[in-house]
Amino acid sequence: MADEVKLHGFWPSPFSQRVIWAFKIKGVDYDYMEEDLPHNKSELLLKYNPVYKKIPVLVHGGKPIAESLIILEYIEDTWPQNPLLPTDPYEKALARFWIKFVESMCPPFRALIHSTDEGEQEKDAKEVVERLKTLEEKALGDKKFFGGDAINMVDIAYGSLSYWLKNVEIALGMRLLDPNTLPRLNEWAENFMKVPVIQENLPDRDKLLAYIRIVRERGSQQNPSN
Repeated sequence: MADEVKLHGFWPSPFSQRVIWAFKIKGVDYDYMEEDLPHNKSELLLKYNPVYKKIPVLVHGGKPIAESLIILEYIEDTWPQNPLLPTDPYEKALARFWIKFVESMCPPFRALIHSTDEGEQEKDAKEVVERLKTLEEKALGDKKFFGGDAINMVDIAYGSLSYWLKNVEIALGMRLLDPNTLPRLNEWAENFMKVPVIQENLPDRDKLLAYIRIVRERGSQQNPSN
């Protein structure tokens, strides 16, 4: 029980995916508990995350940890092998700054997915692209990955840009991660998808696209994960 590791997740959630990638990179064995979201949350999920009632939730030795970015930090502290953060204090602080920046991208991205008004879509898309430009220019620069030659926690935090965003583009019929305007970030996404541990742990593309289309049709503002 003391070493038991369980992850409550939801298959299309990019937030669950962050934790899965971290576990795979660290070589940590865990039991995965699939939640039936958004309407049939398990009693265990409500017990372990009574405040937000969202996934992912990591349960280690019976103790729950919620919120994907907090879980990543916990994983890094608990299983130090194959580190996901730099050892240099300044570089570590910079990594955490850009990990925090991902939260600013969530509201316009969610609004874009749910919006059915053409004017609102254009506004939300512009806001998303502006944040992507900031990410490319200020964080990625000329590096292959945010972590340099290998992926780190920053790459994991933005990993959904490599596969979720492409499906959103198809569903909306618009380009966001355009190689003409965001060439380095587009190349990063391609490189990220080629990393074996990432490539081997992605949701089915067609199934995910169908899910995104259903979400748009429902026009739901619910967000079952974080």
